[in-house]
This record gives sequence, C-alpha cells and structure tokens, in this order.
Amino acid sequence: MCIAARLVLTWIATWAALVVLVLLPLLLPAGWQYYVYSPASVGLWMLSMLGGPFVACFFNWRWIRHG
Repeated sequence: MCIAARLVLTWIATWAALVVLVLLPLLLPAGWQYYVYSPASVGLWMLSMLGGPFVACFFNWRWIRHG
C-alpha cells in the first residue's frame, strides 16, 4: 500500500470516527440532546473535523511512511 493510500485511509477513518461520535448521543433521551448538541460542542466538533485528520496523520506518520 502506498503512502497516499495510507494517508487517505487515516483521514477517512478519523472523519468516520468523528461522525460516529457526533451521532452517538442520539441514543440518549431527548432531554439530554439539548445539552450535548449545544452550539459550543457543535463548534468544537466542526473544528475537530478540520484539525483532527492532521493530528491523526502526525501521530501515525511512522505507519503511513513505512507501513
């Protein structure tokens, strides 16, 4: 597997994990969702969608580079 494929795989896995984490509170009662999905938490989630893949690639760089 080439470097670009492992980089894309890391990127997609990070986004998939973040999407699952944002959808997970849907299993909670409806009264809790107001607190979980506050504007601050959604804003932090959006920032993590932008910055999270870079952090994941930084920490997995050895695997991305050498396999």
